[in-house]
Amino acid sequence: MDLNILQETPPWDWPPDAGSRFLKILVDARANASDRLIAADLAGDFTVINDELADTLMAIVRSPAEPEQLRAKAAISLGPVLEQAYTFDDEPDAVPITEDTFHNIQEVLRKVYVDNKTPKEVRRRVLEASVRAAESWHENAIGAAYSSGDRDWILTAVFSMRWVRGFDDRILEALKSTDTEIHFEAVQAAGNWGLAAAWSHVVALIHNVRTPKPLLLAAIEAVATIRPAEAREVLGDLLDSDDEEIAEAASEAIDMADAESDLEDDEEGDNELF
Repeated sequence: MDLNILQETPPWDWPPDAGSRFLKILVDARANASDRLIAADLAGDFTVINDELADTLMAIVRSPAEPEQLRAKAAISLGPVLEQAYTFDDEPDAVPITEDTFHNIQEVLRKVYVDNKTPKEVRRRVLEASVRAAESWHENAIGAAYSSGDRDWILTAVFSMRWVRGFDDRILEALKSTDTEIHFEAVQAAGNWGLAAAWSHVVALIHNVRTPKPLLLAAIEAVATIRPAEAREVLGDLLDSDDEEIAEAASEAIDMADAESDLEDDEEGDNELF
């Protein structure tokens, strides 16, 4: 099995033994370093992740003997399944790991993060993964990262604000950043929380022809969640964009906004009955 080919293959087309192959590579400290990195990256996909793979990724994250880059990659790979388990905590059949494994991941990531001997890159990725199942310790961790003055930690903090409530003022502040990555994460966070105070900034990005494409795509998505009733008016022109990705993003955002507006109308109608 060529892992490089699997990287370019949709997960639903992977062979049935893909997960077992990833596991074999991850537990073999003598395996090619680049293969272990790829395996760690792919092992978090929902088509293969299970308790055994999650345990192996955790073991890599917490081991000082493992390469820093591999530990960081393993941490990030645990993020999606954490979010899935956190979101569908009352639907165990929708989650590919057990509740015990979910809590073990949370505890391992917390312990690795609070250990100041853990390399910076690993701690950053641990925080970015763990916030996808928010816990009480995250608020202080994000606040400290944002206030650190370290550009990399600020980027991690703003990314994390997308998953943890209570940072509206700092998200608005980050929207003014001249750092394109921090700016992008701030737009993502503002959209996720439907941050009304970010509306004029997001619309300005839509209308600015010089807005970089990744930032424009984030702004398109944010429009639909901040003011869904106005999404069609703001995004309508983008439906005819020569860039198919932009046109598709605008179409999906409008559809999502319409659905949200319909839901709000239904709720208002129900309330009027009482």
